[in-house]
Amino acid sequence: MSELAQSSRDVLKQLDERSPSAFYWQLTLLATLGGFLFGYDTSNIGSALNFVPYGLTGFAEGYLVAGASIGAAVGAICAGPLTDKFGRKSLLIADAGIYAAGAILSAVTPDAIVLLIARTLIGLAIGADSAIATAYISEYAPRSRRGQLSMLQQWMITVGILVSYIVAIIVFKALPESMAYSVDWRLILGLGAIPALVGLALRTQMPESPRWLLRHDRYEDVRKAVSKLGLTVSRDDVEFTAHRLEEAESERRQHQSSQWTKGVKRALFVVCIFFVFQQITGINVPLYYGPHLLAPLFQGAHATKVTSTIAGVEVTAIMTAVNVAATYFGFRYIDRLGRRKISMGGYTGMIVFALLAAAGLGFLSGTAEIFVVMVGLSLFIASFAVGVGGTGWLLQGEVFPTAVRGQAAAYGATADWVANFALIEVFPVWQAGIGLPWVLVCFAGLSVMAIAFIFRYVPETKGLSVEEITHVFERQAASGGR
Repeated sequence: MSELAQSSRDVLKQLDERSPSAFYWQLTLLATLGGFLFGYDTSNIGSALNFVPYGLTGFAEGYLVAGASIGAAVGAICAGPLTDKFGRKSLLIADAGIYAAGAILSAVTPDAIVLLIARTLIGLAIGADSAIATAYISEYAPRSRRGQLSMLQQWMITVGILVSYIVAIIVFKALPESMAYSVDWRLILGLGAIPALVGLALRTQMPESPRWLLRHDRYEDVRKAVSKLGLTVSRDDVEFTAHRLEEAESERRQHQSSQWTKGVKRALFVVCIFFVFQQITGINVPLYYGPHLLAPLFQGAHATKVTSTIAGVEVTAIMTAVNVAATYFGFRYIDRLGRRKISMGGYTGMIVFALLAAAGLGFLSGTAEIFVVMVGLSLFIASFAVGVGGTGWLLQGEVFPTAVRGQAAAYGATADWVANFALIEVFPVWQAGIGLPWVLVCFAGLSVMAIAFIFRYVPETKGLSVEEITHVFERQAASGGR
């Protein structure tokens, strides 16, 4: 049989060569709903924290802020083997339910212990969803649009962050100040249950990943799944595809008995280190600590705690809106420019604008300081959004073979969340020790190191199928080069 005839029968090649229909975009938005909840539920605590009436101090207060990140690391590592065994769809449905439960518990909590449990539940769902979503998307997305479809994960995260601040502003301004300690904070934390419950209902209608179904010899279910994606195939075509996939897998592992080949381990190294740099270069400092750091530049001398909080939230919302808008450009160009160019360009912008913000803080005062710092931090966030944020999630989803994609993606997500937690915990001490301007200079230096890492270790994967990408890493591992 000619290569052309074989390609016409290969279900996965047909999926890779399709143009995404409206259903593809709807499905991807649904798959990345967890990204929205990720953004909302990690950011809303910053607006509510001043008004939680339980007198939390020390470890308890720190856990309330960072507990979602700790739970996310645990959720990610647990989700890996579960999604490889039970499927992507089942875990995405379960995650939506856990999100909803955590948000509802946060709203009705009678005491601090239940609130901390609720935040942990939310963290588990965040971590699991971050491990699964882009892996699921990569397993049905056409190769020419896989970057754009996967970038929706990062865009939804940014939208979730922005919405959390908008909701907080509306709640604080709509209700009397006297209700801030009783109703406001509960509403801010609890409203995340609404999109979670919608997602719980709609995710039951999603098709399972065709690549996961093939891996588990569920041939009739493969036909049903790809039919939802607009592709009509026969049982023979599915079996033919499964046979070719098994041959490719056998060839890839011919010198190693384990699924965790040298190429897979190299890909995991690349993803984990990319995620670590993504976090330690400082993106969450303006997004998480923005209200605390910037409110003093804007608030009046006689501000109450509520008006001070609103001022900080409004300032951070402006930067978050920049984050949402800038992510569009990453979405638009990642499949044209490729993963390497866009991420190195993003880090270059982060270097320039971190240094600009540091200069504003260190050498200016008054209106000039406010202007330069706001421009520097906003464009620092924009550079991350265009080139770095979505690229990490895309690589996490596309560089691993189907057999271990869930587990390997989970390890990558865990690295991201551990680095996230480390930055959140270290930043206050770091700032107190050397000052915010020098912290920003350190972020610029780490961004230089990130560019060097990408140049040396990250291959270009645009235009390749996920099966072809695994071969790229196998070749790199065999040669020891880039």
